[in-house]
Amino acid sequence: MAQENPPRPYRLHEATALLLILSGLVHLGVFAVDGGPWTGPVSWRKPVTFGLSFGVTLLAIVRVTACLRIGPRPRTALLGIFAADCVVEVGGITLQTWRGVPSHLDMETPFDTVVSMTLAVGGAVLVVLLTVFAALSFRHRPTGPAGMASAVRSGFAILLVALASGAAMIARGVVLTRTGHQEAAYRSTASLKPLHGVSLHAVLVLPALAWLLSRTSWSATARRRIVAAAVACYAAAVAVTAVWAVLTY
Repeated sequence: MAQENPPRPYRLHEATALLLILSGLVHLGVFAVDGGPWTGPVSWRKPVTFGLSFGVTLLAIVRVTACLRIGPRPRTALLGIFAADCVVEVGGITLQTWRGVPSHLDMETPFDTVVSMTLAVGGAVLVVLLTVFAALSFRHRPTGPAGMASAVRSGFAILLVALASGAAMIARGVVLTRTGHQEAAYRSTASLKPLHGVSLHAVLVLPALAWLLSRTSWSATARRRIVAAAVACYAAAVAVTAVWAVLTY
């Protein structure tokens, strides 16, 4: 998106992202063959959606961070941790699905507890890393073509909503699980999932739009206006899902 030919370390991160996407697509094929429920705490939906989502997000973050004013060494280190964490998250979820048990909020056995807590800790690491990138985008104006700075900053700002909703899902689920309400814990995340899903990918969609517009002959002013309109539309979509989450929480 922001780099045509990224350096070798970043190509490795992008290859990891593509493998996660491939994992999601493979499990979509497994679902087509094996069947079973698409919803619920144990379903092929989880390795499909998490593989695709984490892969796409990792790919977006690798490209978008090229617009941030951050040195190559800290960027490489942060992206390396982020990529490894994405693999751990998708790997844990996929493992538990193949075992036929829930991946999150499952404290039934010591092993399940370890997996569940690893995913929770991994989620916390993701929150910290993405918050650091978001802070960097607002500390110094991101580089790039017309509209890219607004797209990157807005994408990260909306991403913070996804992180907050994800943390709320985990926190509420853990409390219910610890108090003996396991089934309620699984159901408790339903209201926040649309908000989490919609807000998660703004950091991909908005910068990608700015990059595509840079390939046109339109003026810089026109491209900035289009990006601004897209940001407003995306924010409206997030607001609608937020209202729905509040009403059904």
